[in-house]
Amino acid sequence: MSWLEALVLGLVQGLTEFLPISSSAHLRVSAAFAGWDDPGAAFTAVTQIGTETAVVLYFRKKIGRILAAWFRSLRRPATWRDDPDARMGWLVIVGTLPIAILGVLFQDQIEHAFRDLRLIAMTLIVFGILLGLADHFGRRERDLDHLTVPHGIGFGFAQALALIPGVSRSGGTITAGRLLGYRREEAAEYAFLLAVPAVFASGLYKLTDIGGTAAPAWGPTIVATIVAFVVGYAVIAWLMRYITTHSFLPFVVYRLALGALILILVATGALEPDAGPAV
Repeated sequence: MSWLEALVLGLVQGLTEFLPISSSAHLRVSAAFAGWDDPGAAFTAVTQIGTETAVVLYFRKKIGRILAAWFRSLRRPATWRDDPDARMGWLVIVGTLPIAILGVLFQDQIEHAFRDLRLIAMTLIVFGILLGLADHFGRRERDLDHLTVPHGIGFGFAQALALIPGVSRSGGTITAGRLLGYRREEAAEYAFLLAVPAVFASGLYKLTDIGGTAAPAWGPTIVATIVAFVVGYAVIAWLMRYITTHSFLPFVVYRLALGALILILVATGALEPDAGPAV
């Protein structure tokens, strides 16, 4: 991977991680469009450490309260029911379990079969439609104080679907939240908090692959991760303001258009389904 590729892919990661349009799909598709090698699942996982660091910085006060309350609940277990921050800490753990289990079980598919451009195009379209329907018809009455263990698990399974590029981690969890009746900003906030342990665990796990024969070198990966952090922080700040007064319709339209474009390019032979084989 060249330094230019690292810069561009870091920018793509930062711009798309928090928008419900799938950062992993955009990294895969951007490389294919440019004629570059597929950066691979390890590169995607590690650069996401940059964007999740932006989440930690943006929500630092809330995350600090959650951690403090969660540790207090270990000493006094009964208090977690009365303390919203302690309950949130436990619900983030509960919601992380599906992606942790499924990520291990389907590791080979994540790194190979799931990166087929035809599958990515279809997931962009199908889950874009689901997001649009959920956002339009979903109730707008619940905040995170109404979050329950079953809801947390539901969010968690929605997040786990993002193991398939094109689904979108934020898009999947926000869709689940809107279907469950949570307001846009509440669903987005929990989606971002839920992603923190999963993304850091995945990124740290994949660190050992960087610099090997099947992943980019350390230098470009670090550059991409730093760029993703800076751009990602700006995007999350913008998105949290945007969704207080706007729907997700523009992102739905974009997903449908991009998915259709990929299918057309593959069907006409302009792109191969496995374009840009992993290095």
